[in-house]
Amino acid sequence: MPPRTIEDAVGRAALDAVTAGATDRTSIATAVRWTLQRLAEDVPGNSVEVRVPPFAAVQAVPGPRHTRGTPPNVVETDPTTWLALATGRLRWDDPDTTRRVSASGSRADLAAFLPVRLP
Repeated sequence: MPPRTIEDAVGRAALDAVTAGATDRTSIATAVRWTLQRLAEDVPGNSVEVRVPPFAAVQAVPGPRHTRGTPPNVVETDPTTWLALATGRLRWDDPDTTRRVSASGSRADLAAFLPVRLP
């Protein structure tokens, strides 16, 4: 079954709500899933798995594909940090990012792909 697609208007509304201070689970989940969806669409590939528990994970970035077990290139962070990175409020190379993001593998540097292109 193909993954559900979040319409841009719905994703943008959720992201705007969270940016304005909304803390409800539905808005945060939709904003996270939509920005991850946008990342995967803009940087297609299967070499890096980007995880934002408990809401979503996507594979992105061109390169070798993994098929079993834990992928060799993983980026994992919390929803607040991910949304800050995705929108450009936090930079990948900011010293605070290294404390808030777990990134492993030679392709796990997302600096070239952040902030996410949002319509």
